[in-house]
Amino acid sequence: MSGAFCAAVDWGTSSFRLWLLDASGAPLAERRSDQGMSGLTGGGFGTVLESHLAALSAPADLPVVVCGMAGARQGWIEAPYVDTPAALDRVADHCVRPEHAAREVRILPGVAQRDPAAPDVMRGEETQLLGAFAGQDGAGLACMPGTHSKWVRLSGTRIDGFSTVMTGEMFAALGHHTILSHSLAEPEGEAAAAAFAAAVRRALARPEALVSEFFRIRAGGLLGFAAPGTGGGTLSGLLIGAEIAAARALAGLPEEVTLIASGAIAERYGTALALAGCTTRRIDADGAARAGLFAAATRLWPTRNRRD
Repeated sequence: MSGAFCAAVDWGTSSFRLWLLDASGAPLAERRSDQGMSGLTGGGFGTVLESHLAALSAPADLPVVVCGMAGARQGWIEAPYVDTPAALDRVADHCVRPEHAAREVRILPGVAQRDPAAPDVMRGEETQLLGAFAGQDGAGLACMPGTHSKWVRLSGTRIDGFSTVMTGEMFAALGHHTILSHSLAEPEGEAAAAAFAAAVRRALARPEALVSEFFRIRAGGLLGFAAPGTGGGTLSGLLIGAEIAAARALAGLPEEVTLIASGAIAERYGTALALAGCTTRRIDADGAARAGLFAAATRLWPTRNRRD
């Protein structure tokens, strides 16, 4: 693949995303698979990476920058955390290089909050934040929805602190392994959006009632108070509303929240934040990851020959 400046990889627990980027950071080609960290051992990472690069005819001297779980303790090679407060534009200075890689590969570290009262870690999100907040000044709050959602307080491109909320995992656990599985078995109906918004409002108003609200999803369906196909929307609204209420209680909510997300989850969080009185600056999650990886690559290889 001629014209490539670097390969950029976001390696998650259960997913793999690779882009070939040109000298401006624009994607030339991409590969995606379910070959995440959880299914690989140390030696397997290099093999998977090279197979995807070969499929794109990437030259042998093309360098690769990687973020995410490849740098975890159980990953390719551990990239020790950078502690908060963490300057995002300098995270690449702490990258690690796996031994015996077939080419130049650098794995970016995650960020740790070493507060005994609120310990927390992230891997991969720091790179999305670098892409989303490059050139930004002043204080900001970012919401990064997912299996483990992140709420990040920033000053420009410096992470001051953050918290993780297991909203996505809670939804999956409650929806598949509790009595609520029966309420979520029906396909979403036309009333699901309204049920979601109503649940967000309830959770924002009374987050302390969250646990009892869960069973009302079941009871409301049995007694005919809930429209068919609204269980999933209600559960999602309760969890997201409670998540936003917690963020509000911890540090307050600014007028504008940077929402780094894609697809349906971005719409749901955007709706919920609007109900909480916030506007959103929406950034596509894939685009933020690419931009952050490219920023790291240009810091790592500032004098690299950029092909025409």
